[in-house]
Amino acid sequence: MGFSSYILGCGGYVPKKILTNNDLSKKLNTTDEWIKTRTGINQRHIADKKQLNSDLGLEAAKKAIKNSKIKISDIDLIIVATSTPDHTFPSTATRIQGKLGIKKGFAFDIQAACSGFIYAMSVADNFLSNNQASNALIIGSEIFSRILDWNDRSTCVLFGDGAGAIVLSKKKNMNSGIISTELYSDGRFYDLLYVNGGVASNQKAGHIKMKGKEVFKHAVKKMVSSIQFNLKKNKLKKEDIDWIIPHQANKRIMDMSAIKLGVSKNKVLVTVDQYANTSTASIPLTLDYALSNNIIKRGEIIVFEAIGGGLTWGCSILKY
Repeated sequence: MGFSSYILGCGGYVPKKILTNNDLSKKLNTTDEWIKTRTGINQRHIADKKQLNSDLGLEAAKKAIKNSKIKISDIDLIIVATSTPDHTFPSTATRIQGKLGIKKGFAFDIQAACSGFIYAMSVADNFLSNNQASNALIIGSEIFSRILDWNDRSTCVLFGDGAGAIVLSKKKNMNSGIISTELYSDGRFYDLLYVNGGVASNQKAGHIKMKGKEVFKHAVKKMVSSIQFNLKKNKLKKEDIDWIIPHQANKRIMDMSAIKLGVSKNKVLVTVDQYANTSTASIPLTLDYALSNNIIKRGEIIVFEAIGGGLTWGCSILKY
């Protein structure tokens, strides 16, 4: 019998500092109502100047490991999905590996923008399925506040800082765990969502640049079609879905996707109001919120979906 990767535990972390829409309205030509109406966001968390990406990821990781009821030493694979690493290299994953005191296994980062967590989970699933690891720590961690132009109303109101993590393990039971993951990318849309800095281009961190209306159109169409294909491939129906955890970019995108998919909005879990868009951290942060509040139960079918710069997108269907 083959192995099926399943989630042992989850953890989330957000910095203490909260920046509300009203706080932003004092510095920008915007209002709380304008931001809420267009995005669904009420507030976002902002990292302290002394905090690194690995600090946020470490806190989420420790909570995920604790909730998994395994030892830190049981982890033999760490993958960090991030667009805001501590350094160009080494990877943030090895930094967290060192902070956890893990001396075995291997660790590396993945960069797929906001789709990174689903990409990382898929990669870890393959390592586990091929018996190259036993317990994988997958972290989505971002400090997007460091790459925002705080004078650009079209982008700075959208993002926040945070980290989420899961422990993915394997067991001899093909009736639970990750059912199927679909990943996509299309580099023709490279300039719809990007950061105008980089080591090779201008040696600067840069700021986020986005064509919001175009991203919105692609987000709804591509995420819905990927879910529909994944369901059909696994002989599942939309009625089989208990919960959808989308990348928390924009409430309107999530609402429109649910309508197009023909799924009740009540099945779509939303935390964008509390955390804003935390990129790779948004799915595990939302999962942690749902588990902490006893919303999701074992045996339920969950869909993760995301789209990000690249463009990259995809979805994963799993039985929790």
